[in-house]
Amino acid sequence: MTVLLPGVALTDHVFTVPLDHADPGGPTIEVFAREAVDPAKQDQDLPWLLFLQGGPGGKAPRPVAADGWLGHALKTHRVLLLDQRGTGRSTPLTARTVAGTDTELAARLRHFRADAIVADAELIRRELCGDRQWETLGQSYGGFVTLTYLSRAPEGLKACYVTGGLAGLDATADDVYSRTYPRVREKVDRYFARYPGDSARLDAIAAHLRREKVELPDGDVLTVRRLQSMGLCLGMSDGAEYLHWVLEEAWNGERLSDLFLYEVMMATGFVGNPLYAVLHESIYAQGASTAWAAHRLLPEEFAEEAEPLLPTGEMIYPWMFDEIAALRPFRGAAEMLAAASDWPALYDPVRLAANRVPVAAAVYYDDMYVDEGLSMRTARAVGNVRTWVTNEWEHDGVRVSGGQVLARLMDTVNGVHGS
Repeated sequence: MTVLLPGVALTDHVFTVPLDHADPGGPTIEVFAREAVDPAKQDQDLPWLLFLQGGPGGKAPRPVAADGWLGHALKTHRVLLLDQRGTGRSTPLTARTVAGTDTELAARLRHFRADAIVADAELIRRELCGDRQWETLGQSYGGFVTLTYLSRAPEGLKACYVTGGLAGLDATADDVYSRTYPRVREKVDRYFARYPGDSARLDAIAAHLRREKVELPDGDVLTVRRLQSMGLCLGMSDGAEYLHWVLEEAWNGERLSDLFLYEVMMATGFVGNPLYAVLHESIYAQGASTAWAAHRLLPEEFAEEAEPLLPTGEMIYPWMFDEIAALRPFRGAAEMLAAASDWPALYDPVRLAANRVPVAAAVYYDDMYVDEGLSMRTARAVGNVRTWVTNEWEHDGVRVSGGQVLARLMDTVNGVHGS
């Protein structure tokens, strides 16, 4: 069935794929994807653009119209919005669907990294396109997946666009977080400079939480460290404003307001994307264990007892699997994944160095989530990559730029812009 929205026709697709691509005769899962096309071009033989969502553990966007980057892409392409395995309408892995022992769950989760996503994509490409190549747009973690795609199946790719997602090819989780904490501190300092009263607001809320037990609407206890995790948003274009407005309405007399508690629950609860937390450090794992890198490397200035209290960023901590309802069923498996030291390689440096698939990448100079230094090191190590380094946009530039970021990258591949 096809649904028509302003400027876009949407058609659902469901694909059956192996849980473990090394065992094609074994258990299967479903992967969902939504095709988007300009209604006036539905019958045309258009090239395909596969959108690889950020995350990990995030579902594809749900369009309401042909606007933003999607509207630009639909001028020339048929777009496939992929719910990566375990997310959205693909066979879900959530607190309600997990089953089996911790060991069994950990073994299952190992099949939900970028290598499996790429194998899914290749099965889907052959079903939709036959032998034709397609293009990809990888946002954030979608760029990490792109590098794995170029390592494992470049023959399926005509061109790749990456926005804020050039991963460090050999960077460990320790390398990533040793670079990330200073960038988070810079974002926090900018936030407090923009909204000087918010530091005192955070300290006042933290003091209240230390004195009294406060429950969120779902029954989780709001702790100081969970309050700190609200800082995850500060790397987005509207993150400072979002956090400011939430804090501005935090109080109802001497009690924290229902609105504030609901906002914190929704922002930090992982109900819709538990895999983001469960698999987060494993996206940096190749061989060595991550051993809860963000927790081990936490600077004293970010401690929950510190004053002023500093928000944290894109870090996952072991305490989250005790304190957050949507993550508790994953606790034992998450511990096993953090300890695992036999992770297969996600990238092939030799094959990437010889890459001939055109790659255009937007590297955000002030990116809080993906280090610009590691991104540029990768750009130099991968063949046929052209980068556009900019501080005009934050990490969500492709979403908020009205199509400008994607247009620039497409022009780069088509030779309009230089490297």
